[in-house]
Amino acid sequence: MPLLVMKFGGTSVADLARIENAAKKVQREVERGYDVIVIVSAMSGKTNELVGWVETTSKLYDAREYDAVVSSGENVTAGLMALRLQEMGVPARSWQGWQVPINTTSAHSAARFVDIPRANIDAKFAEGFKVAVVAGFQGVSPEGRITTLGRGGSDTTAVAFAAAFGAERCDIYTDVDGIYTTDPRITSKARKLKKIAFEEMLELASLGAKVLQTRSVELAMRYKVRLRVLSSFEDTDENSGTLVCDEDEIMESKVVSGIAYSRDEAKITLVTVEDRPGIAAAIFGPLAEAGVNVDMIVQNISEKDYDDHPGAVTDMTFSCPINQVARARKAMEDAKAAGLINYDDLAVDEDVAKVSVVGIGMRSHAGVAAKMFRALSAENVNIKVIATSEIKISVLIDRKYMELAVQALHDAFDLHKAG
Repeated sequence: MPLLVMKFGGTSVADLARIENAAKKVQREVERGYDVIVIVSAMSGKTNELVGWVETTSKLYDAREYDAVVSSGENVTAGLMALRLQEMGVPARSWQGWQVPINTTSAHSAARFVDIPRANIDAKFAEGFKVAVVAGFQGVSPEGRITTLGRGGSDTTAVAFAAAFGAERCDIYTDVDGIYTTDPRITSKARKLKKIAFEEMLELASLGAKVLQTRSVELAMRYKVRLRVLSSFEDTDENSGTLVCDEDEIMESKVVSGIAYSRDEAKITLVTVEDRPGIAAAIFGPLAEAGVNVDMIVQNISEKDYDDHPGAVTDMTFSCPINQVARARKAMEDAKAAGLINYDDLAVDEDVAKVSVVGIGMRSHAGVAAKMFRALSAENVNIKVIATSEIKISVLIDRKYMELAVQALHDAFDLHKAG
């Protein structure tokens, strides 16, 4: 039988009525002749509740017990979904991560897949079961302990199963009806895309778009898993939602496909750092060890360069998530105390946002940066930091101008128009 993977997020299984609604979508695919692997998240809000219980019980908790508690939300949903399908006459069985087994590394709360053997689930399909309902977000370590994959891990579970079982497609059901050119809450002109390339979706996800977890898109791109994002709350057909696919499936794409943003950014500048070989490693090594996710990096001539230290110093600026500022500050202070680096000041600006334009068409079209900068200039938006890649340009700006910048760029690149 052809096989589909269908993933339902927390809002899609938030209560019994929504579980029944999701089960009807699964039943419809079974009636079309598919065997189906259903990946479910915990009911909306349940994971946060479980995390809260753990943190209240133990401030310095054992990560193995954290995973044992937090993974239980998906187990409940999987069992209820299987029961609902059985009541509807669909042969279904629920699976926890250890039963498949979903083999992962031992990195509790941030585990990664090792492999997913097919034998157990294939045997159930051979017995006549039509649906395997698998608890997302979880697996089992080499030591036999329950592991979790990090928040949003059910998306990654779904893609991993689609790759392991050679699924025709992986459908991600959520509370939005597809991928948009930007956040519709910021501009009413945002347009739903019929298709988007893996690379574009990966950039959008990493730059702040919340529809898909970044790791799930990375996995889909590596194994060429065709992803479809669609709404749990609408009637859907084969043309619904947005297909995330290989670039070759998109006949002709616009130069820019979407505008992404991230509010929760901070800009950190080390003032008058020594300008010598190895200084970047001395700065960013300790930041990496401290778990700081550095994004944009700029090195420039220090204002003090010519006055106090001719040719000897530079300023190093980088951005990171705002909730990692304290960690970054401590890492730099510790590195200075250890004599690894020296600087006159550590300046932090926590009132910034990142706005990015993304599109595979940028590879073959010049002038995207110029158009972007003109659009921002016309709205008197000052750019603090710029970073580029082959298919994206990101800028750091004052947070108060973020929505204005997104709207201006969406208009400048005519993203409201199809084709």
